[in-house]
Amino acid sequence: MRKLRNTLYITKELCYLFRDGTNVVIKEDNKELGRFPIHVLEDIVCFNYNGASPSLIRLCNENQVGISFVSPQGNFQGRFIGKTNGNVLLRRQQYRIADEEDKSLEYAKLMILAKTSNYRKILKRIITDHSNKIDKVKVIKSIDNLEEDIDLIKKSASLDSLRGMEGDSARTYFSCFNDLILQQREEFIFKGRSKRPPLDNVNAMLSFGYTILTNEIQSALETVGLDSYVGFFHTDRPGRASLALDLIEELRGYLVDRFVLRLINNNIINHKMFEYKENDTVLMNEGGREVFLKNWQLRKQEKIKHPFLEENMEIGLLPYVQSQLLARTIRGDLKKYPPFLM
Repeated sequence: MRKLRNTLYITKELCYLFRDGTNVVIKEDNKELGRFPIHVLEDIVCFNYNGASPSLIRLCNENQVGISFVSPQGNFQGRFIGKTNGNVLLRRQQYRIADEEDKSLEYAKLMILAKTSNYRKILKRIITDHSNKIDKVKVIKSIDNLEEDIDLIKKSASLDSLRGMEGDSARTYFSCFNDLILQQREEFIFKGRSKRPPLDNVNAMLSFGYTILTNEIQSALETVGLDSYVGFFHTDRPGRASLALDLIEELRGYLVDRFVLRLINNNIINHKMFEYKENDTVLMNEGGREVFLKNWQLRKQEKIKHPFLEENMEIGLLPYVQSQLLARTIRGDLKKYPPFLM
Protein backbone atom coordinates (compact mmCIF):
# COMPACT_ATOMS: atom_id res chain seq x y z
CA MET A 1 0.00 0.00 0.00
CA ARG A 2 1.22 3.48 -0.86
CA LYS A 3 2.48 5.61 2.04
CA LEU A 4 0.64 8.76 3.04
CA ARG A 5 2.90 11.78 2.65
CA ASN A 6 2.30 15.33 3.84
CA THR A 7 0.50 18.23 2.26
CA LEU A 8 2.07 21.60 3.08
CA TYR A 9 -0.54 24.34 3.49
CA ILE A 10 0.61 27.98 3.38
CA THR A 11 -2.13 29.95 5.14
CA LYS A 12 -0.32 33.23 5.84
CA GLU A 13 -1.16 35.62 3.03
CA LEU A 14 2.24 37.41 2.84
CA CYS A 15 4.49 34.37 2.78
CA TYR A 16 6.89 33.56 -0.05
CA LEU A 17 8.22 30.09 -0.88
CA PHE A 18 11.67 29.37 -2.28
CA ARG A 19 14.20 26.59 -2.63
CA ASP A 20 17.29 25.93 -0.54
CA GLY A 21 18.97 22.76 -1.81
CA THR A 22 16.30 20.08 -1.54
CA ASN A 23 14.23 22.01 1.02
CA VAL A 24 11.08 24.08 0.68
CA VAL A 25 11.60 27.28 2.69
CA ILE A 26 8.84 29.61 3.87
CA LYS A 27 9.60 33.26 4.57
CA GLU A 28 7.58 36.28 5.66
CA ASP A 29 9.21 39.73 5.79
CA ASN A 30 12.64 38.08 5.36
CA LYS A 31 12.03 35.93 8.44
CA GLU A 32 12.18 32.18 7.97
CA LEU A 33 9.03 30.50 9.27
CA GLY A 34 9.85 26.92 8.34
CA ARG A 35 11.58 24.51 5.99
CA PHE A 36 10.62 21.04 4.81
CA PRO A 37 12.56 18.40 2.85
CA ILE A 38 10.92 17.90 -0.54
CA HIS A 39 10.85 14.10 -0.16
CA VAL A 40 8.33 14.22 2.72
CA LEU A 41 5.80 16.22 0.69
CA GLU A 42 2.97 15.10 -1.56
CA ASP A 43 1.55 18.51 -2.37
CA ILE A 44 1.84 22.20 -1.58
CA VAL A 45 -1.28 24.37 -1.32
CA CYS A 46 -0.72 28.12 -1.22
CA PHE A 47 -3.27 30.57 0.16
CA ASN A 48 -0.75 33.40 -0.16
CA TYR A 49 -0.43 36.34 -2.55
CA ASN A 50 3.34 36.24 -3.11
CA GLY A 51 3.64 32.77 -4.64
CA ALA A 52 6.77 30.68 -5.11
CA SER A 53 10.13 31.02 -6.82
CA PRO A 54 10.82 29.43 -10.24
CA SER A 55 13.60 27.43 -8.61
CA LEU A 56 11.17 25.89 -6.13
CA ILE A 57 8.72 25.05 -8.92
CA ARG A 58 11.57 23.25 -10.69
CA LEU A 59 12.34 21.29 -7.49
CA CYS A 60 8.67 20.28 -7.22
CA ASN A 61 8.64 19.27 -10.87
CA GLU A 62 11.69 17.02 -10.38
CA ASN A 63 10.05 15.34 -7.38
CA GLN A 64 6.47 15.10 -8.69
CA VAL A 65 5.12 17.44 -6.01
CA GLY A 66 2.13 19.50 -7.15
CA ILE A 67 1.62 23.15 -6.23
CA SER A 68 -1.89 24.58 -6.04
CA PHE A 69 -2.73 28.26 -5.73
CA VAL A 70 -5.91 29.19 -3.85
CA SER A 71 -6.97 32.70 -2.91
CA PRO A 72 -7.02 33.53 0.81
CA GLN A 73 -10.83 33.38 0.46
CA GLY A 74 -10.62 29.73 -0.63
CA ASN A 75 -11.21 30.14 -4.39
CA PHE A 76 -9.13 27.83 -6.57
CA GLN A 77 -6.80 29.81 -8.86
CA GLY A 78 -4.70 27.20 -10.61
CA ARG A 79 -2.40 24.23 -10.22
CA PHE A 80 1.12 23.34 -11.33
CA ILE A 81 1.25 19.61 -12.00
CA GLY A 82 4.71 19.14 -13.50
CA LYS A 83 5.83 15.69 -14.54
CA THR A 84 3.12 13.06 -14.36
CA ASN A 85 2.95 9.32 -14.80
CA GLY A 86 0.48 9.68 -17.63
CA ASN A 87 0.05 6.48 -19.58
CA VAL A 88 -0.94 7.29 -23.16
CA LEU A 89 -2.89 4.03 -23.61
CA LEU A 90 -4.78 4.58 -20.33
CA ARG A 91 -5.65 8.15 -21.25
CA ARG A 92 -6.75 7.22 -24.75
CA GLN A 93 -9.17 4.71 -23.27
CA GLN A 94 -10.37 7.36 -20.80
CA TYR A 95 -11.06 9.74 -23.70
CA ARG A 96 -12.95 7.02 -25.62
CA ILE A 97 -15.21 6.41 -22.62
CA ALA A 98 -15.78 10.13 -22.14
CA ASP A 99 -16.82 10.45 -25.80
CA GLU A 100 -19.53 7.77 -25.51
CA GLU A 101 -22.48 8.65 -23.30
CA ASP A 102 -23.49 5.05 -22.60
CA LYS A 103 -20.03 4.20 -21.28
CA SER A 104 -19.71 7.47 -19.35
CA LEU A 105 -23.13 6.83 -17.82
CA GLU A 106 -21.95 3.50 -16.38
CA TYR A 107 -19.20 5.22 -14.38
CA ALA A 108 -21.27 8.27 -13.47
CA LYS A 109 -24.14 6.14 -12.16
CA LEU A 110 -21.86 4.27 -9.77
CA MET A 111 -20.35 7.50 -8.41
CA ILE A 112 -23.74 9.16 -7.88
CA LEU A 113 -25.22 5.99 -6.38
CA ALA A 114 -22.37 5.94 -3.87
CA LYS A 115 -22.85 9.64 -3.12
CA THR A 116 -26.57 9.21 -2.48
CA SER A 117 -26.06 6.03 -0.46
CA ASN A 118 -23.48 7.78 1.72
CA TYR A 119 -25.85 10.72 2.24
CA ARG A 120 -28.51 8.26 3.38
CA LYS A 121 -26.11 6.57 5.80
CA ILE A 122 -25.10 9.91 7.33
CA LEU A 123 -28.77 10.68 8.05
CA LYS A 124 -29.41 7.18 9.41
CA ARG A 125 -26.47 7.55 11.77
CA ILE A 126 -27.80 10.77 13.27
CA ILE A 127 -31.08 8.97 14.06
CA THR A 128 -29.19 6.12 15.70
CA ASP A 129 -26.94 8.40 17.76
CA HIS A 130 -29.06 11.48 18.50
CA SER A 131 -32.73 10.78 17.78
CA ASN A 132 -33.81 12.82 20.82
CA LYS A 133 -32.06 15.98 19.55
CA ILE A 134 -33.42 16.16 16.00
CA ASP A 135 -36.65 16.35 14.04
CA LYS A 136 -36.84 12.58 13.64
CA VAL A 137 -39.92 12.56 11.40
CA LYS A 138 -38.32 15.00 8.97
CA VAL A 139 -35.04 13.06 8.80
CA ILE A 140 -36.79 9.70 8.30
CA LYS A 141 -38.81 11.19 5.45
CA SER A 142 -35.59 12.39 3.80
CA ILE A 143 -34.05 8.93 4.20
CA ASP A 144 -37.08 7.42 2.47
CA ASN A 145 -36.79 9.99 -0.34
CA LEU A 146 -33.11 9.14 -0.79
CA GLU A 147 -33.99 5.45 -1.06
CA GLU A 148 -36.41 6.33 -3.86
CA ASP A 149 -33.69 8.43 -5.51
CA ILE A 150 -31.32 5.47 -5.41
CA ASP A 151 -33.85 3.34 -7.30
CA LEU A 152 -34.34 6.09 -9.89
CA ILE A 153 -30.59 6.62 -10.33
CA LYS A 154 -30.16 2.92 -11.09
CA LYS A 155 -32.74 3.26 -13.88
CA SER A 156 -31.45 6.55 -15.34
CA ALA A 157 -31.05 6.33 -19.11
CA SER A 158 -29.03 9.49 -19.80
CA LEU A 159 -26.47 11.76 -18.20
CA ASP A 160 -28.94 14.66 -18.22
CA SER A 161 -31.53 12.67 -16.26
CA LEU A 162 -28.81 11.50 -13.88
CA ARG A 163 -27.76 15.09 -13.25
CA GLY A 164 -31.35 15.98 -12.39
CA MET A 165 -31.60 13.08 -9.94
CA GLU A 166 -28.26 13.99 -8.36
CA GLY A 167 -29.53 17.53 -7.80
CA ASP A 168 -32.74 16.26 -6.22
CA SER A 169 -30.91 13.93 -3.82
CA ALA A 170 -28.51 16.71 -2.80
CA ARG A 171 -31.42 19.04 -2.00
CA THR A 172 -33.09 16.30 0.05
CA TYR A 173 -29.92 15.68 2.03
CA PHE A 174 -29.12 19.33 2.68
CA SER A 175 -32.70 20.01 3.77
CA CYS A 176 -31.77 18.01 6.90
CA PHE A 177 -28.22 19.25 7.34
CA ASN A 178 -29.19 21.80 9.97
CA ASP A 179 -30.49 18.91 12.12
CA LEU A 180 -26.99 17.41 12.12
CA ILE A 181 -25.63 20.50 13.92
CA LEU A 182 -25.96 19.70 17.61
CA GLN A 183 -23.78 22.42 19.18
CA GLN A 184 -23.35 26.18 18.58
CA ARG A 185 -26.67 26.18 16.76
CA GLU A 186 -27.14 29.94 16.88
CA GLU A 187 -23.75 30.64 15.32
CA PHE A 188 -23.92 27.78 12.78
CA ILE A 189 -27.40 27.96 11.29
CA PHE A 190 -27.67 26.21 7.93
CA LYS A 191 -30.60 27.28 5.74
CA GLY A 192 -29.47 25.66 2.51
CA ARG A 193 -26.45 25.14 0.31
CA SER A 194 -24.95 28.40 -1.00
CA LYS A 195 -21.75 28.16 -3.04
CA ARG A 196 -20.70 31.30 -4.92
CA PRO A 197 -20.54 32.97 -2.53
CA PRO A 198 -21.11 31.04 0.72
CA LEU A 199 -23.62 32.95 2.83
CA ASP A 200 -23.10 31.45 6.30
CA ASN A 201 -20.44 29.84 8.46
CA VAL A 202 -21.39 26.27 7.57
CA ASN A 203 -21.33 26.90 3.83
CA ALA A 204 -17.98 28.67 4.16
CA MET A 205 -16.55 25.51 5.76
CA LEU A 206 -18.15 23.15 3.25
CA SER A 207 -16.89 25.14 0.26
CA PHE A 208 -13.40 25.37 1.75
CA GLY A 209 -13.34 21.62 2.43
CA TYR A 210 -14.59 20.74 -1.05
CA THR A 211 -11.86 22.92 -2.59
CA ILE A 212 -9.17 21.15 -0.55
CA LEU A 213 -10.53 17.68 -1.34
CA THR A 214 -10.90 18.43 -5.07
CA ASN A 215 -7.26 19.48 -5.15
CA GLU A 216 -6.19 16.23 -3.45
CA ILE A 217 -8.27 14.15 -5.84
CA GLN A 218 -6.81 15.97 -8.84
CA SER A 219 -3.31 15.22 -7.58
CA ALA A 220 -4.21 11.55 -7.06
CA LEU A 221 -5.69 11.19 -10.55
CA GLU A 222 -2.59 12.65 -12.17
CA THR A 223 -0.40 10.38 -10.04
CA VAL A 224 -2.07 7.21 -11.36
CA GLY A 225 -1.88 8.46 -14.96
CA LEU A 226 -5.41 9.75 -15.60
CA ASP A 227 -6.34 13.12 -17.07
CA SER A 228 -8.10 14.98 -14.27
CA TYR A 229 -9.75 17.37 -16.76
CA VAL A 230 -11.74 14.76 -18.70
CA GLY A 231 -14.71 13.46 -16.73
CA PHE A 232 -17.70 11.20 -17.22
CA PHE A 233 -20.42 12.98 -15.22
CA HIS A 234 -19.27 16.61 -15.33
CA THR A 235 -19.06 18.10 -18.80
CA ASP A 236 -15.83 19.40 -20.28
CA ARG A 237 -15.10 23.04 -19.59
CA PRO A 238 -11.79 24.91 -20.00
CA GLY A 239 -9.92 24.97 -16.70
CA ARG A 240 -12.31 22.62 -14.90
CA ALA A 241 -10.96 19.35 -13.48
CA SER A 242 -14.09 17.41 -14.44
CA LEU A 243 -12.86 13.95 -13.44
CA ALA A 244 -11.80 15.26 -10.03
CA LEU A 245 -15.30 16.71 -9.64
CA ASP A 246 -16.73 13.31 -10.62
CA LEU A 247 -14.70 11.47 -8.01
CA ILE A 248 -15.40 13.92 -5.20
CA GLU A 249 -19.11 13.05 -5.41
CA GLU A 250 -18.69 9.71 -3.63
CA LEU A 251 -16.23 11.12 -1.08
CA ARG A 252 -17.64 14.52 -0.11
CA GLY A 253 -20.15 13.27 2.48
CA TYR A 254 -17.72 10.99 4.27
CA LEU A 255 -14.60 13.16 4.10
CA VAL A 256 -15.86 16.76 4.18
CA ASP A 257 -19.42 16.90 5.54
CA ARG A 258 -18.79 14.68 8.54
CA PHE A 259 -15.52 16.50 9.22
CA VAL A 260 -17.24 19.90 9.20
CA LEU A 261 -19.89 18.60 11.59
CA ARG A 262 -17.18 17.25 13.90
CA LEU A 263 -15.46 20.65 14.07
CA ILE A 264 -18.74 22.36 14.94
CA ASN A 265 -20.22 19.77 17.30
CA ASN A 266 -16.94 19.30 19.21
CA ASN A 267 -16.52 23.09 19.56
CA ILE A 268 -13.18 22.98 17.75
CA ILE A 269 -14.15 25.92 15.57
CA ASN A 270 -16.24 28.96 16.51
CA HIS A 271 -17.85 32.02 14.97
CA LYS A 272 -14.79 34.21 15.68
CA MET A 273 -12.91 32.29 12.99
CA PHE A 274 -14.99 33.80 10.16
CA GLU A 275 -15.18 37.16 8.42
CA TYR A 276 -18.37 38.73 7.10
CA LYS A 277 -18.36 40.87 3.97
CA GLU A 278 -20.75 43.70 3.05
CA ASN A 279 -22.23 41.62 0.21
CA ASP A 280 -23.22 38.90 2.75
CA THR A 281 -20.32 36.63 1.76
CA VAL A 282 -18.94 34.62 4.69
CA LEU A 283 -15.35 33.36 4.63
CA MET A 284 -13.01 31.60 7.04
CA ASN A 285 -10.31 33.94 8.33
CA GLU A 286 -6.64 32.99 8.70
CA GLY A 287 -7.17 31.55 12.18
CA GLY A 288 -10.13 29.53 11.00
CA ARG A 289 -8.21 28.13 8.03
CA GLU A 290 -5.32 27.12 10.30
CA VAL A 291 -7.64 25.24 12.70
CA PHE A 292 -9.46 23.60 9.80
CA LEU A 293 -6.28 22.43 8.05
CA LYS A 294 -4.55 21.27 11.23
CA ASN A 295 -7.50 19.02 12.06
CA TRP A 296 -7.84 17.98 8.40
CA GLN A 297 -4.29 16.63 8.50
CA LEU A 298 -5.05 14.73 11.72
CA ARG A 299 -8.22 13.32 10.18
CA LYS A 300 -6.27 12.05 7.17
CA GLN A 301 -4.03 10.00 9.48
CA GLU A 302 -6.94 8.07 11.00
CA LYS A 303 -7.29 4.45 9.88
CA ILE A 304 -10.22 2.70 8.21
CA LYS A 305 -10.73 -0.65 6.53
CA HIS A 306 -11.39 -0.06 2.84
CA PRO A 307 -14.77 -1.63 1.97
CA PHE A 308 -13.62 -3.05 -1.38
CA LEU A 309 -9.93 -3.82 -0.83
CA GLU A 310 -10.55 -4.96 2.77
CA GLU A 311 -7.20 -3.48 3.78
CA ASN A 312 -6.47 -1.11 6.65
CA MET A 313 -5.32 2.28 5.41
CA GLU A 314 -5.13 5.96 6.32
CA ILE A 315 -8.22 7.98 5.40
CA GLY A 316 -5.98 10.42 3.55
CA LEU A 317 -5.20 7.72 0.99
CA LEU A 318 -8.83 7.40 -0.13
CA PRO A 319 -8.47 9.82 -3.09
CA TYR A 320 -5.43 7.89 -4.31
CA VAL A 321 -7.00 4.44 -3.79
CA GLN A 322 -10.22 5.40 -5.60
CA SER A 323 -8.19 6.95 -8.43
CA GLN A 324 -6.19 3.75 -8.69
CA LEU A 325 -9.35 1.61 -8.77
CA LEU A 326 -10.78 3.89 -11.45
CA ALA A 327 -7.62 3.53 -13.55
CA ARG A 328 -7.70 -0.26 -13.18
CA THR A 329 -11.32 -0.33 -14.36
CA ILE A 330 -10.60 1.88 -17.37
CA ARG A 331 -7.66 -0.40 -18.29
CA GLY A 332 -9.98 -3.42 -18.08
CA ASP A 333 -8.42 -5.03 -14.99
CA LEU A 334 -11.74 -4.68 -13.13
CA LYS A 335 -15.14 -5.36 -14.67
CA LYS A 336 -16.89 -2.57 -12.78
CA TYR A 337 -15.64 0.47 -10.88
CA PRO A 338 -16.09 0.03 -7.09
CA PRO A 339 -17.01 3.48 -5.67
CA PHE A 340 -16.41 4.29 -2.01
CA LEU A 341 -19.34 3.28 0.19
CA MET A 342 -19.39 4.10 3.89
